[in-house]
Amino acid sequence: MFAKVAEEGSYAAASRTMGVSVPTVSRAVARLEERLGGRLFNRTSRQLSLTEFGQRMVEQASALYRQAEEMESEALELSVQPRGLVRLAVPMSFGLRWVAPLLPELLARYPGLELDLHLSDSTVDLVADGFDAALRIAALPDSSLVARRICPVTQYLLASPGYLARHGRPEHPRELAEHGCMSYAYRARSQVWRFTHIDGTEQDVTPRGPLRVTNSDALVAPLLAGLAIAELPEFIAAEYLADGRLERVLPDWSMTQGGLYFVTPSARSRPRKVQALADFFVERLSEPAWYSAPL
Repeated sequence: MFAKVAEEGSYAAASRTMGVSVPTVSRAVARLEERLGGRLFNRTSRQLSLTEFGQRMVEQASALYRQAEEMESEALELSVQPRGLVRLAVPMSFGLRWVAPLLPELLARYPGLELDLHLSDSTVDLVADGFDAALRIAALPDSSLVARRICPVTQYLLASPGYLARHGRPEHPRELAEHGCMSYAYRARSQVWRFTHIDGTEQDVTPRGPLRVTNSDALVAPLLAGLAIAELPEFIAAEYLADGRLERVLPDWSMTQGGLYFVTPSARSRPRKVQALADFFVERLSEPAWYSAPL
């Protein structure tokens, strides 16, 4: 305030520029003079001028005022334009197939954004591992986290036409005990396959078979080769169902009905850069391309 009074030449002009009252400016300058132990202005009824002491102080005070203006301007820019580093955890297969192709658009839209993309199917601890956000599929996050649902994601039980021709098509989940079943190791709650019939009947099955993987893409080649039956999320399965290389098994029985979620440690004081990332993925993935494939 002292710097602004010196620049404007009066308390009244400084108060208008800074959007505060004249008494506020006057009291602030008086407190500063008391703290510094010297008068900063010579005051008369018509004129306000710097004392010798004030002349010595005003250059540094003006520099501080300019720094404060720059800080405020930068803060306002950050609140409008997302800037800075965001650490984002994404499941491996989903990230490679559906997030990586969106990165050119994302980074072109927000040139001040830096993205540290962590691709892994294991569930990371956002707080302990220092992540700003994560995309998670199927499993609802912990109660300490805040989740924004982007779109539903369904699991399908699949086999190749060749496998079904050789081994027959099961008509009930109980019959899966007679088949080789390949499974995904990072299931949300357990290794049990939970089926729900269209009439509401439920049936749990523990898959047994030749292969268990930590990444669903590793199941594709064995499935296509007719090795066994396996589950795949629809964002992987859609292209193989569309061209007939894989078929649904037990189509009247649904598997896990989950979703894609944007997860953050807290919704309070969420940085603009994280909010921009959430909005972008909602915009681009709320009606994903895999829905267009005939399932």
